Amino acid sequence: MEITTILLGFIIVLNIVFAVIVIFRERRDATASWAWLLVLFFIPVLGFVLYMLLGQNLSRYHMFQWEDRKKLGIEKIIATQLESIRNNTFEFRDEVAKNNKQLISMHILNNDAILTDDNMIEIFTDGHQKFNQLLKDIQAAEHHIHLQYYILKKDQLGIRLIEELEKKAKQGVRVKVLYDDLGSRGLRPSFFKRLRQADGEVEVFFPSRLRWINLRMNYRNHRKLVIIDGKVGYVGGFNVGDEYLGLDPKFGYWRDTHLRIHGRAVHAIQTRFILDWNQATEKQKIAFSSHFFPEPEENSKGSSSVQIVTSGPDSEWEQIKNGYIKMVSTAKKSIRIQTPYFIPDASLLDALKIACLSGVDVELMIPNKPDHPFVYWATMSYVGELLNSGARVYIYDNGFIHAKTIVVDEELASVGTANIDMRSFKLNFEVNAFVYDAEIALELVEAFQHDQSVSRELTLEAYVNRKKIIRFKESVSRLLSPIL
Repeated sequence: MEITTILLGFIIVLNIVFAVIVIFRERRDATASWAWLLVLFFIPVLGFVLYMLLGQNLSRYHMFQWEDRKKLGIEKIIATQLESIRNNTFEFRDEVAKNNKQLISMHILNNDAILTDDNMIEIFTDGHQKFNQLLKDIQAAEHHIHLQYYILKKDQLGIRLIEELEKKAKQGVRVKVLYDDLGSRGLRPSFFKRLRQADGEVEVFFPSRLRWINLRMNYRNHRKLVIIDGKVGYVGGFNVGDEYLGLDPKFGYWRDTHLRIHGRAVHAIQTRFILDWNQATEKQKIAFSSHFFPEPEENSKGSSSVQIVTSGPDSEWEQIKNGYIKMVSTAKKSIRIQTPYFIPDASLLDALKIACLSGVDVELMIPNKPDHPFVYWATMSYVGELLNSGARVYIYDNGFIHAKTIVVDEELASVGTANIDMRSFKLNFEVNAFVYDAEIALELVEAFQHDQSVSRELTLEAYVNRKKIIRFKESVSRLLSPIL
């Protein structure tokens, strides 16, 4: 009994010490701190191990540095754009960008997200179409291919993609592949053996020093970027794997949204890749070359205004989330959202509820099945609040919807990798394209309306009458939502 009492007392004291560390060392927001304290209370000692794996704060670290950015003149462009916007002398290419100059200024100031207005955009909502075009672009590459994915699988699609990259590397094209260690945890270095033998380069983001344990499990690079010859850029929700072609029976058809971009926005995508690559590598860092930032060709120029906005746990600001809030707060007629997870923080949830109560038509589309159960049930708990405020919610029944899109007033849109959840806002490294173009926004609205035809509406009455077991799952999952 004495040994048990001593051991119990030791565990209690140790847990108090851990709790103090959680509260004072990281200085995180109150909701996340309380969630971690609950974990420590219910799972003594082991809870702190989970905290060390999942809960550390990276905001004080400066992870991404590239001195050659000065050669791009980014600082000068930022200063010029900010000054001219504030002085009302900036020449906006269209009314949509002009009407959203506050949002544009915020992204320039807090994220160095230069506004480019000569972009041609193609939207993909189907995996077959997206990857067929990507493979064609890879086959046409002449100088370099930079490819970055959160998930890269060794299956039919993954093997086909790496084989095409191997062919281009043998032709003298400079090929670089960056993938996330946790997202692509099934990969082994042998998968890239032939690509490396062909002088292709491969790096891993935040690799684990131990085979089965990664002490930075929470801080993953969730970005999906491809840049070809500095002329074509891809950004969006599709990863690389057969399931994204709808070949996984668990999920069925995979509905996502991805953008293919020509224009100066590709330079911003390129810069993001270089920053991520240089962080991941020690010996093969990329130095500035004009080949990476060619002038757009006249026949590939468009008229879409775009900002490439990034966010991550190394930053003090939650740039993409703040962009979402600003978009929602400026809505006058409609807001359409597609997301696989809906776990907003209080600020975004309040903004959406205020929009509903102000007469703005708010429509949300989510999947009909979970790929992460706790996240799914937490999503349903927040959905109830939107329904109660007057929003309309649709459950996508044609497979799995993974798109991360917001369209406001059928003229302003955001497409990228960031989900509407606290993981994307605070923990993952993400990238979104904010597009100021009514034609592109209308294409996304039409895609949303098409998806409505294969969805069912979740009414407030049906939600209120849900089973008690579902209410219980929602309550538990919502309690843990700050750390999901």
